Amino acid sequence: MEGGMEIAVAVMVLTFLVFVALAVRTVRSVKRRAERAGRELRQKVNRTVSEATLAARAVQPGVIGEAARTRRELRSALDGTRGVLRAGAADDPALRESLALLDQLYGHARQLDGELETLVAGDPDRGWVASRLPALRERAQRIVRSADSLRQAALERAHRHDADALNALHEQIAVEASALRHWAPAAQPEPGIEGGKGPQERR
Repeated sequence: MEGGMEIAVAVMVLTFLVFVALAVRTVRSVKRRAERAGRELRQKVNRTVSEATLAARAVQPGVIGEAARTRRELRSALDGTRGVLRAGAADDPALRESLALLDQLYGHARQLDGELETLVAGDPDRGWVASRLPALRERAQRIVRSADSLRQAALERAHRHDADALNALHEQIAVEASALRHWAPAAQPEPGIEGGKGPQERR
C-alpha cells in the first residue's frame, strides 16, 4: 500500500514538474516573440520617421538636399533589389547566393548612409561638407550600380525561365493536339464471327 502511494506521489510530482517546465518554456517563447515584434515595430517606426525626414530634406537646395537624395537613392536601389531576389530565392538557389552578396552590399550602404548623415548634421561648415560630398556620392553610385546589376540579372533570369517553361508547355500541347487529330477507328468484327460462332456452328 505504501509503495503504491509513493508511486502515485512520484507520478504527481513528475507531472507537476513537466507542467511547470512546459509553462516556463511557453512563457519564454511568448516573451521572445513579443520582444521580436517590439523590435520590428521600433525598426519600422524609426524607418518611417527617417524616410519622412529624408523626403523633407531631399527637396532642399544645396548640400543638405544632395546628401538626402543620395541616401534615398541608396535605400531605394537596395530595397528594390532585395524584394526581387527574395521573390525568386525560394525556387532558385542561385538567387539565395545573390542575397548573401546583397547583404554584404547592405553593410557598405549602411556605413555610407551613416557617414552622409553625420557629415550633414555634424559640421556647420557647408563648404567643407560640399568638398567631401562628391567622394561619398561616387561610393553611393558604385553601390547603386552593383544593386541594379543584381536586380536586372535576377529579372532576366526569371523571364528566361518563364519563357523556357512556356516553350516546353507549347511543345507538349502541340504533341497532344496532333495525337487527338490523328485517331484510328476501332476495328469492326468480321462478318460471320459474331458471338464467336461461324455459319457452320450456328446450324
